[in-house]
Amino acid sequence: MDSGVVVEGLVKRFGSFVALHGVDFVVPEGRLVGLLGPNGAGKTTTIRILSTLLQPDGGRASVAGYDVCKHPQQVRAAIGLTGQFAAVDEDLTGRENLVLVGRLSRMARVDAETRAAELLEAFELAAAADRVVRGYSGGMRRRLDLGASLIASPDVLFLDEPTTGLDPRSRIRLWDVITGLRDEGKTIVLTTQYMEEADHLAEQISVIDGGGIIAEGTADQLKDKVGGDLLDLQVRDRSAVATAGAALARAFSVPQGEIVTDDELGTLVVPVQSGAAALVDAVRALDAAGVTVADLGLRRPSLDDVFLSLTGHLAEEERPDAPEPRLGRGRRRV
Repeated sequence: MDSGVVVEGLVKRFGSFVALHGVDFVVPEGRLVGLLGPNGAGKTTTIRILSTLLQPDGGRASVAGYDVCKHPQQVRAAIGLTGQFAAVDEDLTGRENLVLVGRLSRMARVDAETRAAELLEAFELAAAADRVVRGYSGGMRRRLDLGASLIASPDVLFLDEPTTGLDPRSRIRLWDVITGLRDEGKTIVLTTQYMEEADHLAEQISVIDGGGIIAEGTADQLKDKVGGDLLDLQVRDRSAVATAGAALARAFSVPQGEIVTDDELGTLVVPVQSGAAALVDAVRALDAAGVTVADLGLRRPSLDDVFLSLTGHLAEEERPDAPEPRLGRGRRRV
């Protein structure tokens, strides 16, 4: 039996709001697929349907070979779920939390205690196992929550923005835990709005925006969609952004709509094909236009650039309600 995840034409409405409109993606057995998109894009709605917490209004989905609507009990028995916020009991110890989840999963007490001890050790929580969770740090709670989702050794693991609210050090530590699960061959669906997280963890990425999948591929394949390199520059006088954009558009034969600017920061991002020679060409073009450069560099496209190119806005933004795409405060296309 296929223990992966298959989603076909998934639709979900909340009144007049269409949260999902025909979402399709596949997570092969033993793979980690990232569902990447901004808040409100439909990531959590998708996870709630896959974990049988919501009923879809259209389409179908199967998890570990079971239809989520026809066989919800079998799906629940096959999955582990970690939500956006740690769902642990603050008045219990770390060990008691894990044993409780094991018992609720119908494990024998001795088996639940053995499994809890294994997970506490694996997630570097053994020293704090018998401390009340109220005194745990945010990172410790998230690792404990992840451990709780693994107590019954599920076939499929759903991680819904697992690093939300964590400091950088705790986030990287949790990445290490998730990487270990990925390398063990666990089937994982990871939702995130952090580009670096998807780049670091996901073997395959499905980009979701406005309730639909708009692109799929590996991180490198998605970056190749932008093409060439990107010229990053900052002008000394922020009022000269428009002048700089027009000069660079002419110099590199780039449509002005493909140059992303930020008026508040005085920055521009220009797609170029000429490699390192673009640095010299840019300086010449800006000098001829009377624009002084404060900073200039060349880099390969990132997933942030991919998302901006695909949607016209940043992944860290909320899902736009207006029909016109937003690029964030002070950010626009030339």
